[in-house]
Amino acid sequence: MPATGTQHVLRLDGPDGPVTGVVAELAASLRRIRVGDVDLVQDYGADALPSGASGIVLVPWPNRIRDGRWTLRSPEDPALDGKPQQLDLTDPAKGNAIHGLLRNTGYRVTDSSESAITLSATVFPQHGYPFHLEASVRYALKPDGLDVVLGVHNVGEGTAPFGVGCHPYLRVGDTDMRDLVVTVSGDRMLETDERSLPIREVPVDGPKDLRSGAPLRGLDLDTAYTGLATVDGRVRHRLTAPDGTVVELAADPVFGWVQVFTNDVYETDDGRIDAVALEPMTCPADAFNSGKGLMWLTPGEQWVGGWSLSLLRP
Repeated sequence: MPATGTQHVLRLDGPDGPVTGVVAELAASLRRIRVGDVDLVQDYGADALPSGASGIVLVPWPNRIRDGRWTLRSPEDPALDGKPQQLDLTDPAKGNAIHGLLRNTGYRVTDSSESAITLSATVFPQHGYPFHLEASVRYALKPDGLDVVLGVHNVGEGTAPFGVGCHPYLRVGDTDMRDLVVTVSGDRMLETDERSLPIREVPVDGPKDLRSGAPLRGLDLDTAYTGLATVDGRVRHRLTAPDGTVVELAADPVFGWVQVFTNDVYETDDGRIDAVALEPMTCPADAFNSGKGLMWLTPGEQWVGGWSLSLLRP
């Protein structure tokens, strides 16, 4: 059994050759999407854990919560309202809780076909998060890439705060990451401290202004962008290769934040490489404390949102 559990293989015949994908059981991680002979995501290998959270689903929050501490505001439940919460510190080096509660959970298959699969997992009530959620993700191949639909269902009794994100590392075939140009329409970003926690929201400026496209060579980013432009109903982020080939990540507007992370120690079967993650998020780091982008689900309520990857040839 691989380190990330069952490997779910998807296939669709497309006009540019077969579209193939691999999704791991652990954290419903997206390991591979290939259109013809062009890879759209970075693969960490079947026998390794997801390098740098590669491809995983982030529920019920993306990124970090400062010290793992937050205060629950629950007016309908006086016993919980104003009660301090303490999550496990899953980012011990920086003293934070990171990337939700399902990154070490195996997702079960609830629906599948040759070209699509739906995986689900449960967030049980626990210290630091006294809510009961069912999370799901559906991966469906399309002729030029992949559609992703995420769902969260409150199956408990209290009104639950939550956020959702995903952590794909994108690539454009065999092009070296540092030879790509990244384009993100955000006109604001978060300044962070040495613990990767937000200090303030500021206008984009200088090398971190990605609105007109910026070469990744020389950039060192772990930056959350917002104020994203909507084009044809979605926010759109791109990586562009020197020959004009593009991999586009398009998301519903509810994904009002995107984290751009350049990782120079991404582990593959062939050793360490430079890789870049474009992470669609409904809220930024520490949203349980700031309230930025935070959503709430009443008992029995469901939320659904989606994003996609597309290969755009010149």
